[in-house]
Amino acid sequence: MKDFHCRDVGANCDFVARGENNEEILKQVAKHAENAHQMKVTPDLQKKVEGLIHDESSDAHRRSAARP
Repeated sequence: MKDFHCRDVGANCDFVARGENNEEILKQVAKHAENAHQMKVTPDLQKKVEGLIHDESSDAHRRSAARP
């Protein structure tokens, strides 16, 4: 399982998207970005988000999950 933490892009937001692949997560992120932050996912933002998707067993996940 993979995940993405909204706070990893600098937002003060506890949203976490989870999925088996990047496509599943990007769909969740796009919907969340529009509904919660009134923003569209641009190609640049998508690239940034994809770079912040990580496996839930990774050190990057543990760092994200530990942030307040």
